[in-house]
Amino acid sequence: MTLRPASQTGKGELLVLGVYADGSLPRAAQSFDAVLDGRLQELAKQAELPPKIGETLLLYYASGDTTRRVLLVSLGPRNEFDGKAYLNALAAVARALASSTTRSIDLPLPDVADMDRSDAWCVQQASRVLADGYYKFAAPLLASKENSKNSTATPQLSLLVDEDVTPELEYAVRSGRAIAEGMALTKDLGNLPGNVCNPGYLADAARALGKEFGFPVEVLEREDMAKLGMESALSVGRASDQPCRVIVMKYFGSEAEEKPIVLIGKGVTFDTGGVSLKPGDDLDMMKYDMCGAASVFGALKMVARLALPLNVIGIVGAVENMPGGNASRPGDVVTSMSGQTIEILNTDAEGRLVLCDVMTYAERFQPACVIDIATLTGACVIALGSQTSGLFANDDALADELYSCGTDTGDRAWRMPLWDEYQDQLKSNFADMSNLGGRPAGAVTAACFLSRFAKGYRWAHLDIAGTASVGGERKGATGRPVPLLSAFLLKRAEHTTPAQR
Repeated sequence: MTLRPASQTGKGELLVLGVYADGSLPRAAQSFDAVLDGRLQELAKQAELPPKIGETLLLYYASGDTTRRVLLVSLGPRNEFDGKAYLNALAAVARALASSTTRSIDLPLPDVADMDRSDAWCVQQASRVLADGYYKFAAPLLASKENSKNSTATPQLSLLVDEDVTPELEYAVRSGRAIAEGMALTKDLGNLPGNVCNPGYLADAARALGKEFGFPVEVLEREDMAKLGMESALSVGRASDQPCRVIVMKYFGSEAEEKPIVLIGKGVTFDTGGVSLKPGDDLDMMKYDMCGAASVFGALKMVARLALPLNVIGIVGAVENMPGGNASRPGDVVTSMSGQTIEILNTDAEGRLVLCDVMTYAERFQPACVIDIATLTGACVIALGSQTSGLFANDDALADELYSCGTDTGDRAWRMPLWDEYQDQLKSNFADMSNLGGRPAGAVTAACFLSRFAKGYRWAHLDIAGTASVGGERKGATGRPVPLLSAFLLKRAEHTTPAQR
């Protein structure tokens, strides 16, 4: 993907042209059109393009002796065009281009003035969304010839801006592409079948990532976890043939001795529910119960690719939740690494049992903040659907920061309550707490459970049960919330200039 001024007319096979509902063109497109004596403007006004944002129409126009194609995409009314509309239009373009065999594409970007957004934001989002649009999962168990037959080369895509190309804009292209790379890794790990992507596979993937970018990786084996007192996490994977692991990736990019940002991912590589067995419908989707862990991998890859001047530690609790003769039972009591005891009322409320020990382990790094990411509760899906991740935090400033990053990227999160009144639902007659708060406010009580292990630092929890994957014909991992996490980390790194990065 390249960046150049719109005044430098390209010779791409396909021109992608944003059109407002009144038929007018964005300013960058106008500069492009001036070379063609206004023929594109006339074409856009004559086309019967629906005004709904994201509608597309493929047309042809003559330029000298050459007939070229133009893809019109509706931007809706100019006075209603904002960042969200821009992201929706980009997503529509990405879908259209992904199914095209075009080898070279020119895309003039809309006026940032109409969105109240910076040029760099506009370029970064275009780079990220369009690169992500070309993602294809190469299933490892398919014949290599089949994968080769279905693979297509990514075309040369030129983003056209109505100004000079600055180092800031070049960095925006690179950062957008790096976010898309992180999303691709997250999707690849999530889409792998459970018989391939197990705790050992995640450990190997972390070692490979560390080797690629030169940061250390530590893997705590089952024996190490037992010595640390991680009885809660170990109870989840006790019946599986795949040993539990805690994976620690340590990226130190700051020359100053700054406290690290710690990202924690739930890595239940397959969740049967254990003895509290899940229903059989859509049980194959439980391979996505490690998407929180996958998003930590993706965020670390983005950070390392851009060599951000941050200290970031990614910790993954990797387990497989299976039934069996050695499985945990409802009514069992386990002792967490923190020393707090937990009565297991339901073995399908297992993610919190893993995360709580990893959150205690994170205290040793004296973190600036901790963010855990987990496909934690079906209750969050009921509350927020597949559009929005649930956001909980014990610090208002951290919550506001994450909420803003989600809004900026379209990878939105909605803050949910974390009030003491909900803690009563976790009472137990036999332990310090139970792992289940009942049906009411299930996502909230799960977060309240985790909050008991986050007393020593600023903490936020992202429940991505509804946003990490989709079913149906488009079944697959979404790569969320890597865009949100990336925006958060990039903002934390803004004390250095783009030219220094």
